[in-house]
Amino acid sequence: MRPPRTFEDLAVGEQRRSASRTITQDEIIAFGRLYDPQWFHSDVEAARESHFGEVIASGIHVLAIWRQLDHEINGDIDFVCGVGMDELRLKTALRADDTVYVTSKITSLEPSQSGKPRGTAMTRYVMINQNGAEVVTFTSINLVYTAAARALS
Repeated sequence: MRPPRTFEDLAVGEQRRSASRTITQDEIIAFGRLYDPQWFHSDVEAARESHFGEVIASGIHVLAIWRQLDHEINGDIDFVCGVGMDELRLKTALRADDTVYVTSKITSLEPSQSGKPRGTAMTRYVMINQNGAEVVTFTSINLVYTAAARALS
């Protein structure tokens, strides 16, 4: 079933916040071994000698967690697809037992210049940990179906 909210339902300034999620060491290690096997993501003993002093989540893992939490808060939007991320910054390491949540704020909405039944939504995202530190920040560029697109399908 398609999500109910179309481009016309969105508003600049709209803000949302996800529930919190706690990250485990086992999760960090399993993801690191599978997708980013650098020693400080996947080896507890070796990571003690790293700059971080322990295993930390890889940047790709941080974004995968963001995506899960984003679906919780924005899964009701009828996205065509994401087309980019601007100003992506990994600001604070994500560590075992950190509890994080995600906020989103729509910063701009532009109807398609090509006449296609969609528009572009720019959304500012921030993942925040239990200490109030920003873990990752970026602006996501997404195409969103319009109501007219639903009439065509």
